[in-house]
Amino acid sequence: MAELLRMPEIAANTEEAILESWNVGVNVPYAAGDPIVTVETEKAVVEVEAESEGVLLRLLVEAGTKVEVGTPIAVWGAPDEPVSAVDDLVASLGTGTAPVPASPGPASPGPAAEEPAAQAADGAARGGAARAGGGRLFASPLARRRARELDVDLNSVTGSGPRGRIRRSDVEAAAARPARQEQVAAPVDAGAQGGTRTAPATGARFVDVPTTRMRAAIARRLTESKRNTPHFYVRGSARVDALLTLRQQINAGQGVRVSINDLLVKAIASAHTGVPAMNVQWNDTSIRHFSDVDIAVAVATDGGLVTPVIRGVDSLSTSGVATATKDLIARAKERRLRQDELEGGAITITNLGMYGTEDFAAIINPPQAAILAVGAVRQEPVVEDGAVDIASVLRLTLAVDHRAVDGAVAAEWLREFVDVLEHPLRILL
Repeated sequence: MAELLRMPEIAANTEEAILESWNVGVNVPYAAGDPIVTVETEKAVVEVEAESEGVLLRLLVEAGTKVEVGTPIAVWGAPDEPVSAVDDLVASLGTGTAPVPASPGPASPGPAAEEPAAQAADGAARGGAARAGGGRLFASPLARRRARELDVDLNSVTGSGPRGRIRRSDVEAAAARPARQEQVAAPVDAGAQGGTRTAPATGARFVDVPTTRMRAAIARRLTESKRNTPHFYVRGSARVDALLTLRQQINAGQGVRVSINDLLVKAIASAHTGVPAMNVQWNDTSIRHFSDVDIAVAVATDGGLVTPVIRGVDSLSTSGVATATKDLIARAKERRLRQDELEGGAITITNLGMYGTEDFAAIINPPQAAILAVGAVRQEPVVEDGAVDIASVLRLTLAVDHRAVDGAVAAEWLREFVDVLEHPLRILL
């Protein structure tokens, strides 16, 4: 029996997502668990798996289209399903949904394949699958995403991949062409759909760049956090000479390179184990206490900040943390994180030390209870036993949700964390 496949709610409270690509063709059998469609949310690209075996009988939504959750995107069923049954099911939607062509080539003429000019322009801005001349446009999901970010019309890009498929490098090359320089000073027409730029104004000295979906999501979440979460801050510093020496010794004896941040993540896990009252989330009607220590790591990408979560850090080795972190960072920069990898955890670590920032305060990522901001390691004079010495000093700022954690608990945790950093062999225990 033919059934409708609808756009799933990938994450809680998600209202819409972009259908990035179809991973199986029409009338090509798939098994339960096979990824049949790739969907882009505000922060992740998610492969949606089939709940049972079957075939896609008809596609209702083209790749690159923004779709509301619950909207029919395809018809699926058994390979021998009558065409009339599929037609009846599509007709019952009563929305005039046009089927997507099942094979490459020019779109079939006729009213069902026609599209208003405004929708065609919007599709081109998103990296849609129809060229201006009417033929199919083949572009990788990453290329379509870069086209949206760089405001490149894919109709103007020549693909270097098989069968003319457009790659990310093709989009970036098109964006760098001198012909685009004249658009730099072009103000944006506030009423234009999809952030379309107007013609350059004489003497224009600025440009309004439309926000991406990820940037809009970041802005919304951080505004809500700062407005609704009662932040308080605990600051401290630690001598990390022994920690730096430990890192050198670890990296001298194994293939996996361990960073300072990897050791800090392990130190957070140790402090959470010592002060379990910090290993919590605020959930409005309850405080959730965790038995394992899951830690989010802030990663800067071209599209904005994401915070993938490393699971069970308390049970991982330092090399295990380093391996997991490198994998998450690499996939974050390629927008290939799964939604579940962006959820959970009780604390985030954000490190700007590589930029020379000495100290800063960060905004909590709800429903987590805290975020630790880490600055750069500095050589500074310190007084110990009445004598002045030069030491490597690391400044720390812990932002805490006062609804879930009291000040005394946060102060105890920071003291524990500093002690771990100054006696780093505890990290290896």
